[in-house]
Amino acid sequence: MDDRRTDRKRSDLAVLTAWWRTRGGDGFLALPPPTRSRYTQSDGHEDAAELRARRGLAGPVSFAYWHWQSHERAFDRSGALQGELLLHWGGDHAAVAAGLGEGPAGFRLVDDGPGSAFRLDRITLRDAAGLPDPADAAGVRQFLAALDEPLERTADAVRRRPLSDAEAAWLHARLDDLPDLAAAARFALPLERRDALTPDEADRLLHAWREEYGGPSAQWAGWRELLRALLRHDHPEAWETVAALGAPAASVMAAVPSERALETARSLALAGGPGTASAWLALHRELREPDPVRAAAALAADLAAHDAPEAALRGLYAALVGSLTRAWRRETGAGPLAGRSHAGLVAVRLTTEERLPRALRVLAALDARDRVEHVREAALGTGSAAPAVPADPDGALAAIGRYEAVRDGLLSGAGPDLTASESVLGDEWDRYRTLTDADVRWLRERVADPATGLQGLGFCLELLYAHGLAGPAEVEALLPRRTKDLAKKYPTTYTEWRHPLVTLTCLALDLGHPAADRLVSWWDGARPVWKGELRLLTHLGAPDEAKAAALWDFVTSPAHDVGQLMTWVLLRARLDGEHPLLVADRLLGTPGLSPYVLHRVLIGVADPAQPLWHYAVDPRSRGWWRRALEVAEHPDLSPEARAIGRETAREHCLVRYPDQVSPAPTEAERAAAREWIARHADA
Repeated sequence: MDDRRTDRKRSDLAVLTAWWRTRGGDGFLALPPPTRSRYTQSDGHEDAAELRARRGLAGPVSFAYWHWQSHERAFDRSGALQGELLLHWGGDHAAVAAGLGEGPAGFRLVDDGPGSAFRLDRITLRDAAGLPDPADAAGVRQFLAALDEPLERTADAVRRRPLSDAEAAWLHARLDDLPDLAAAARFALPLERRDALTPDEADRLLHAWREEYGGPSAQWAGWRELLRALLRHDHPEAWETVAALGAPAASVMAAVPSERALETARSLALAGGPGTASAWLALHRELREPDPVRAAAALAADLAAHDAPEAALRGLYAALVGSLTRAWRRETGAGPLAGRSHAGLVAVRLTTEERLPRALRVLAALDARDRVEHVREAALGTGSAAPAVPADPDGALAAIGRYEAVRDGLLSGAGPDLTASESVLGDEWDRYRTLTDADVRWLRERVADPATGLQGLGFCLELLYAHGLAGPAEVEALLPRRTKDLAKKYPTTYTEWRHPLVTLTCLALDLGHPAADRLVSWWDGARPVWKGELRLLTHLGAPDEAKAAALWDFVTSPAHDVGQLMTWVLLRARLDGEHPLLVADRLLGTPGLSPYVLHRVLIGVADPAQPLWHYAVDPRSRGWWRRALEVAEHPDLSPEARAIGRETAREHCLVRYPDQVSPAPTEAERAAAREWIARHADA
């Protein structure tokens, strides 16, 4: 009893940490509680390997740990447990289960089997009806989580068990108390997910929502369910709420079909609202044309007639693939993993679907480019995606043949979505190591298009410049925009391209363009402050020894490097007429230079026609993998430089965690990577 009173005075984190220190034994390691450096499961496995080596342990060793993401989700700032703590593990599952035991007093440890993490949570009490005490925060949380647990997940919906009369009454009572709006969402969600919010509850929640946020806002966690209830009950203020929310409301409208919902979704999609095309297609199929291909063709024609943004058409294509894939899953009973693989076959087939306009077939060809070899492996039975083997392998192979016959014609002059996230757009970077005439035309058109934003300009202009294909036309196209958006801050820390005004300045200097002096003067000015750290990157344009010296002074100083060493290496190579790899190689071991930065520059300059400006190796990037191999195998580099290439390759996800590589590798690519590592194991 005294021990329990002591535990109540300590935080949950302190109690669990004290228990955790008692874990461990022969063949089992309990890793120390995490810091921010152990952010993922991969980090946990690396920590386990380091601890095992540090302790000199031989033979099989099992281990358990939690990482920082789980820590932040599980504990609040005071150390109170606010959700389940996931305990990840490695080695033998039975040994881990035995090493962890039953958990500390007052807590329960749930073992979900060899394919899952262990779950640690508080032990709570329920009454005879299975209901928690409303004052028991942990009990309420667990009860609501149990209500949210699906009975079945299908391609179209999640099915949850019905509420008992006692459960429904308990939830309605919580809403009758009308606690703060954040708390109200927790009880409104399980009700409306079973069509159980009453008109009165919906009305009261709507007014509380407006009062707290000054109007409808998607910041409140329960807004989707409330909007659904308002539409379902034909509340007089439902459409006013839809108008206030805009594009985010589209998916909710699709769940409550009506003619007004269809027209509203159409208007949002024509304006390019994100995520609206899927709702528009779903509503059009429900109320007009059930066939997804014919429906998508009709909507594409509507988009073209109204000169809708490119994002709208891309959204429509994604909605079409999703619709066809879900239909296949319904017919076959296949799961999500097989569905993702089948979507590749859908993309391949859509490239030759004559009912679709060319614009949609072009998007299908772009999509199929990364998927076709997976489809081929599945059809031939040579891949690892057994659940996704087509029911008609010969038909799948025939579809591949038809795709390959039209591929080049469709892809000519097509390119990625320049408004996508930097990580998605970065996946496209390696495709452009070699530029076709059609690629060059597309890049130049995007640079000249006033609608292309800073991210797109950075991407396209960098490619043209690095390949030596940018010219006066690009300068003239961009200069009128310089005082408007080109002078805005655009963080490029995590991209392979520089700020477009850096690249434009380099280009103007190389060309001796009359605007070069004005651009340099702008960089030399004090405002805006953000440009200060990027100014020296412009020295790559029209390089000379004075610029090289200024860069060298910087890179050998303690100042933070955001591309200056890369710039110096490329500049020095231009001045000396040699490959930048040789320049970087000679720097290895130079006092004052960060080995971390220099090693990444070495990999990054493997292809001077497309340098990788990002100073942290992206282990899921195909570009970094290929350049690491090129460095490792380069006959003119020092053994030290080649060793850096090999080490970079060994740490790449293609070898260690291939499911994280994007685009996803085929089984043949994975096998080739493993063979390369094995062949260089003793080098």
